Amino acid sequence: MRKALILLLLLVPTTLPAQTGTPPVALTEWEVPWADTRPRDPIVGADGQVWFVGQRADYVASLNPETGDFGRIELPEGAGPHNVIVGPDGMLWYAGNRAAHIGRIDPATGEITRFDTPAETARDPHTLIFGPDGQLWFTAQGANHVGRLDPATGAVELVAVPTERARPYGIVIASDGTPWVAAFGTNKLLSIDPETMALTEHALPREETRPRRLGITRDGQVWYVDYAAGQLGRLTPTTGKVKEWALPGGTASRPYAMAIDGQDRIWLVETGETPNRFVGFDPATETFLEPVTIASGGGTVRHMVFDPASGSIWFGTDANTIGRATLR
Repeated sequence: MRKALILLLLLVPTTLPAQTGTPPVALTEWEVPWADTRPRDPIVGADGQVWFVGQRADYVASLNPETGDFGRIELPEGAGPHNVIVGPDGMLWYAGNRAAHIGRIDPATGEITRFDTPAETARDPHTLIFGPDGQLWFTAQGANHVGRLDPATGAVELVAVPTERARPYGIVIASDGTPWVAAFGTNKLLSIDPETMALTEHALPREETRPRRLGITRDGQVWYVDYAAGQLGRLTPTTGKVKEWALPGGTASRPYAMAIDGQDRIWLVETGETPNRFVGFDPATETFLEPVTIASGGGTVRHMVFDPASGSIWFGTDANTIGRATLR
């Protein structure tokens, strides 16, 4: 266990300047008070607090969107946090990407419990997500494994990806409990049977495709962004059929973060653009919405999540901001 040092600061958000017409989102950004720390992967707790990690500075932090107050919980030196999520019990869970562990934090006390992952096979926990049964799934990009942690016991089960250097990256859970993973080093998506831990590789049609993040709509369709060629793709698991759409920013748009809202619209960020652009896609009409530029420039927006309570999407930027996209 470890007590945390908590700091509180007040900052005023900056709002994206008005554009011609009515953009599909209103973007607001808060500058993080700790410079050059790569704030990323924000997620909203039940009380409305927004939690995120400082990848370059070993912290988990909070933002109160109503007041602009920031709080900071110090992590063990060298943790290299990559992702933080809120568990079913309200605890915070972070990926110790540089130190082969997953940490659990009591947000009320700042106490940290460490769950080590096998250094030889899961040295770099990357992205975390809870399944419907309360099990914690994670990717290990460099180690080429997908893992599952039992929070009750700390036991870790691992599945090796058959393709070498597949780089398992983004991960989501389908309504039936099946984890889906973007294998960023290949042109494949992965699915895992949660009962048997059997892994299936789903090859995408173009060899050059490099899926990085993904999401699942309520009809079970698996959506992904192709970082290499500027495409948005959809895989139908029941048939294996794939359909893709070229992004507004073209082949060099470098789509990275993505999320799906309560209307099953797809949202992504083109990081090849300077400044980065927030882009929506309506599957019902198969049309892209008007791109909206990110005021800070973004640098690179790496991950984002939809908060159904507020109808907004949260993201972090390499420009040292936390952002909110209020959807229209």
